[in-house]
Amino acid sequence: MGLEEEIEDIREEISNTPYNKSTEAHIGRLKAKLAELKEKLENQSSAGGGQGYAVEKTGDATVALVGFPSVGKSTLINALTNADSETGEYEFTTLDVNPGMLKYKGANIQILDVPGLIEGAAGGRGGGKEVLSVVRTADLVVFMLSVFEIERYERLQQELYANKIRLDTSPPNLSITKRGKGGIRVTKSDSVDLEEDTIKGILREHGFVNAEVTLRGETTIDELVDGIMKNRVYLPSIVAVNKADLIDKDYLPTVEENLREVGLNPDEVTFISAEAEKGLDALKDEIWEALGLIRIYMDKPGRGVDYEEPLILREGDTIDDAVHKLGAKLDNRFRFARVSGPSAKHDEQQVGRDHELADEDVLRIISQR
Repeated sequence: MGLEEEIEDIREEISNTPYNKSTEAHIGRLKAKLAELKEKLENQSSAGGGQGYAVEKTGDATVALVGFPSVGKSTLINALTNADSETGEYEFTTLDVNPGMLKYKGANIQILDVPGLIEGAAGGRGGGKEVLSVVRTADLVVFMLSVFEIERYERLQQELYANKIRLDTSPPNLSITKRGKGGIRVTKSDSVDLEEDTIKGILREHGFVNAEVTLRGETTIDELVDGIMKNRVYLPSIVAVNKADLIDKDYLPTVEENLREVGLNPDEVTFISAEAEKGLDALKDEIWEALGLIRIYMDKPGRGVDYEEPLILREGDTIDDAVHKLGAKLDNRFRFARVSGPSAKHDEQQVGRDHELADEDVLRIISQR
């Protein structure tokens, strides 16, 4: 039996097995084995190599525009950035990944206009694997949907999931330490609903014989398998609904219902018209928020505060992150910092490397001579 047939047999067995506590361990082993077989098949398929897309990441963050052909991605990237992406009212206009740079709030945000996905992209159709490999390198996925084809959102999600891209979630809180003997020992928090035998069975399918395993938080079988495989990419996503200017007001309730049917809150998507350049400011704000970027204004000795070109960091970043981004020379000479703004208790607060910065802080680095 070939790998593809074996994979299909396991999928069928999983779908035909009702999920309950008595079958949980069996389904867990099946899903673990399925993941390993799919990985093996993928490695065989890619052994011959092939031309992919090489896009150098530049700027402060990278965004991937994902959508089916002719949804308007090229028009949007031309409206948002300095790119020059070919547009046309027919499928597969964009054949190469086309990067552009969105300059917003002092940040340089690279936006990748990738070729339109087709169904079966994760399996290699239409060069889909190469396209999806570019998406995996991004910091944010922007799904672009036509207002007339909302239902295609689910297919896009499935294609990304099949290519090991996990959206709007985090990796499981999992720790595995291999041991020389003693079998598999499991420590789990009270919030973990999976049975210990299920966890052990999944680990054995992945080749673990002796190991200390710690699992915390609500975790499904699929999430546990993802955590063990260690080649999943976890990305945030937002949704832009294009061609909104082409619908009548009477059709809007239908659009909103279509969004709810695919699990989207109409109030949380951004309605735009790339052609008419409407709704783009709102989309820029959504991209900024989803990336979690913050602006730090540097107080430069003898020159004052630079409000024109802020240092761009991420939410949760510290003085240490700022110093590293400013360069090794300053890192080696760092003494302390002074901060004014939202994160400071008072103006010119003296802080160390572990101080967490906030958007629009003013930062002065005190260094050794």
